[in-house]
This record gives sequence, structure tokens and C-alpha cells, in this order.
Amino acid sequence: MVFEALFPSFLITFREALEAALIVAIMTSYLRKVGKGELNRYAYLGTGAALVVSLVLGAAIQLVYGGLDKVTAQLFEGFASLIAVAVLTYMIFWMTEHSKEIKGDLQEQLDVAIGRGELYGITALAFVAVVREGLETVLFLSTSFFQDATGTAVGAAAGAGVVLVIAALLSRGVSNLDMKKFFRYTSVLLVIFAAGLVGYGVHELLEAGENMGYDSGFLAAKAYDINPPVNLDGSFPLLHEKGIVGSILKALVDYDGNPEWLRVAVYLGYWAVVGFYLYRRNRE
Repeated sequence: MVFEALFPSFLITFREALEAALIVAIMTSYLRKVGKGELNRYAYLGTGAALVVSLVLGAAIQLVYGGLDKVTAQLFEGFASLIAVAVLTYMIFWMTEHSKEIKGDLQEQLDVAIGRGELYGITALAFVAVVREGLETVLFLSTSFFQDATGTAVGAAAGAGVVLVIAALLSRGVSNLDMKKFFRYTSVLLVIFAAGLVGYGVHELLEAGENMGYDSGFLAAKAYDINPPVNLDGSFPLLHEKGIVGSILKALVDYDGNPEWLRVAVYLGYWAVVGFYLYRRNRE
């Protein structure tokens, strides 16, 4: 179903694009504040270059994936999912620790670039900030694209479209935005999807191993199977993972009616480690 990838793709793109837009808005509003608004073109140049690099990488990943056989594709999806989770988890940790300092650090770096006359330093700042978010988005959407190309494309386009509208207003209100709260709440949403992606990556690797003749034993055995039988007319019951309710839950929390024991273990383990970390840090 299209909805399976649409919702997470929308939120991932929205969050990452908004994060990049916030950083660019901080830069451009500060340059205007210090009377250097004419230098904003350097920030926009860095932003544009970062978007091009991200799009090229995304296209390259899809070209490589399209030429793979079944087993290699499963291995590719599995490792790509785990790499995406590793990168995102690192950024969640980093943002949680440094969200309050981001605005001040950017302004200090801009002051240095202006003072030294290194105007392309502004371009570099914007490029690094935006390309980081762009590469994270590409990694996440690539694994989602493998499962549901249409849903991923629609969700990503909708997320980017909403951010474009918001970006037009950010430069005026960014000074009043509580960056720490923004990253706190959106990080929780991303942890939900990251946990599901961990499980999906493990599932693909287990299937690849099985197709290669490896027996993972208990780890690959089904922990449970609660998928209701398909209806006589060929439609899926509500709670089936491909049914209306089941597909929504799959998009939100990686609901799976018949997961492997290892998938269950890593899903719960990710929540136990990352979820506890966020809970502890948000209480401080």
C-alpha cells in the first residue's frame, strides 16, 4: 500500500528539511541583523550545492540497486538500513547534546568568515549544514524507496513542500524558536522510525542468509504469527500488516504480524538503549 511508506517518508523529509532550513534561516537572518544581508547569496549557493550533491547520491544509490540480483539486493537493503540508522542515531545524540549551542556556534563562525573576508566560508558553512541533513534523508528514503517507491516519492515531495512554505517564514521567527524543544520532540519521532528500520534491516539480512543457504536457527524462527488469513475476496483484514489498520501501524511503529526472534530482539534493544537515553536527557 502507498500509505506504508508515505507517512514515514513525509515525516523524515519534513524533519530533516526543516532542520536544514532552520540552520540556513539562522545564518541569513543573522547576516541581515549585522548589516551584511548582501552576503546571503553565499549561504544560498552552499545550500544549492548541498541539494545537488544529495540528489546525485540518491540517484546513484537507485542505479546501483536496480542492477542487483535478489540476494545482493537484500544484502544491500539490510546494510543500507543499518548504516542509515547508525548515522541518524549519532545525529540524534549530537543534536540532543548541542541543540542549545547551534545558533551561537553558527553566528560565531559567520563572524569569523566576515572578519577575515573569507566569504566562501559562508558557502562552506551552509553546504556542510545542509548536505549533512540531505545525506541522512537520502539514506533513510533509499531504504524506504526499495519497499515502496510511489509512497516514498509522494511522502518526500509533500514533506519538502511543507518545509518550503515554512522556510519563507523562518527568517522572521527563527529567533523565537526553542531549538532544544524542536529537536527533542522531532527526535522522538525519528527514533520510532529508526527502531523500525533496524528491524527491517535485520529481516533483510536474515532473508539473504536463508537464500544463500545459511541456517540462522532460532534467530530466524518466527516469534509469533498473528497475521489474520486473507479474505475470500483477496482483500486483507484490518489487522493484517497489509490491511488498512495494520499498514498504518507498520508505517508508524514497524508493525509486523510474523517477525523473526532476532528482529524482535534488535527492535526492543534499540528502544531500550536509545529510548532510555532520550528519556534521561529530556528530564534534565
